[in-house]
Amino acid sequence: MNIPNWLTLFRIILIPVVVLIYYLPFWWQPVWWALPLSAALFTVAALTDLLDGYLARKLGQTTPFGAFLDPVADKLIVAAALVMLVEVHANPWLTIPAIIIIGREIVISALREWMAELGKRASVAVSMIGKFKTTMQMIAIVVLLSQPPGEWLSYIGLVLLQIAAVLTLWSMIVYLRAAWPQLSPFKDAK
Repeated sequence: MNIPNWLTLFRIILIPVVVLIYYLPFWWQPVWWALPLSAALFTVAALTDLLDGYLARKLGQTTPFGAFLDPVADKLIVAAALVMLVEVHANPWLTIPAIIIIGREIVISALREWMAELGKRASVAVSMIGKFKTTMQMIAIVVLLSQPPGEWLSYIGLVLLQIAAVLTLWSMIVYLRAAWPQLSPFKDAK
């Protein structure tokens, strides 16, 4: 275990904490500080994602465990936040992007695993579009977590989430095109 791996584990531990605080005081009107605090903790989690990757590379502490756990932690916290937001906001402007984002993560995770089995994982490595998508998605989630539905800032969060969904689809197309030579049903046809 090293510092980057501990940061990744910390990010996973933050997931139930963010959920618990977001729903305070459980099924009643939220306390005034619950939403901003859950958004702040989500922000801390997002920043640990940047920090653990930076430290792993800078300190030469990349590990197979970290390479496995880091993307899992990212997907878990984003999926948890999006599911909470879909429930609270209950509108198609949030639900459809959430489905796109979570669905894309499932597709790309499966694609990366399959490409790794073929020894071609590098052809579906993280791209700049994927990094920009993640940034927009994280900002949108922070804004949406911090605001109750109907507040003007929540509309900004919805717009940012729409942008993230478009970037999500774009990055998925980029990954699928990179993998297409291996995916093509005509690959082995003579």
